[in-house]
Amino acid sequence: MTEQTSSPNGSVATGTPGEDVETKGTAGQDAQQQTAATPRPPVKKAPAKKAPAPKERDRTGLKTFKRRVPVGPRERPTVIVDNLHVTYKVYATGKAASGRNAEKKGLLARTPAIRRAREVHAVRGISFTAYEGDSIGLVGTNGSGKSTLCSAIAGLVPAAKGAVYSEANPTLLGVGAALMNELSGERNVILGGLALGMSLEEVRAKYDEIVEFSGLKPEFLDLPMRTYSQGMGARLRFAIAASVSHQVLMIDEALSVGDRQFQQRSESRIRDLREQAGTVFLVSHALPTITKTCNRVLWIDQGKLIMDGGVDEVITAYTESENAADDE
Repeated sequence: MTEQTSSPNGSVATGTPGEDVETKGTAGQDAQQQTAATPRPPVKKAPAKKAPAPKERDRTGLKTFKRRVPVGPRERPTVIVDNLHVTYKVYATGKAASGRNAEKKGLLARTPAIRRAREVHAVRGISFTAYEGDSIGLVGTNGSGKSTLCSAIAGLVPAAKGAVYSEANPTLLGVGAALMNELSGERNVILGGLALGMSLEEVRAKYDEIVEFSGLKPEFLDLPMRTYSQGMGARLRFAIAASVSHQVLMIDEALSVGDRQFQQRSESRIRDLREQAGTVFLVSHALPTITKTCNRVLWIDQGKLIMDGGVDEVITAYTESENAADDE
């Protein structure tokens, strides 16, 4: 029989693990009395250390004081624009007529045979990097180069200098080149879906969703698109283009059309595209729309990138600049 010895501190192990220890005679009692008689030193508890306040750190482990672009994951770049310059030539209609044609009106008042080419420097050395999950708004006055920049990113306008690198083929909203005004709305939905790379079965499966998103009434779908108003056509184009998840999607003034409900649906769709790890570029003069849908803003003026940062700071600086220009 094995006798188990215990002490005020718990069980006393006196052998190797796995072996039974047998205590005989008074040795066990003497050991027990000696253990009970020996005073134990008081146990001192270590003072609790206060946890240091957490510091904001970026992915490199370095402390950050201010994030210039406070946006999402920023793990993988989707578009890199490196010192991009875009130029194109425009031709004047001719110089003022002289001699016997000077007093004539209309087309004869000018001499179209003499035409001078003028070079327009639309984009001047713009550089930035767009990441997955970015929804980037482009703001600036008319003629500042926003649409030209989007066309260059989409590969529709050649670069005079610099380069554009993209992980996927950027899509400039609009399948306008594929749609035909003489065809009905129904046929154009199918044609636009095929132009975006969907199969005929996929287009038919998404047909009802596209029509519902556009907000067009069923009786208009049988009519040619030339009978549509500008707003109706823009809504249908946006509904077709937004039916596919794009890695890089650029939207140029497409949300400024339609009623409030359509604009809300469009803003919600942009957020969905952004959550699907896509990158969205939005060109709009409606600053509230950019504030609701974007997490980053590029301010472009006269072809130059003036500011790249968070929505609040860029919109505030842009608005103050516009107000100061109006006061002058």
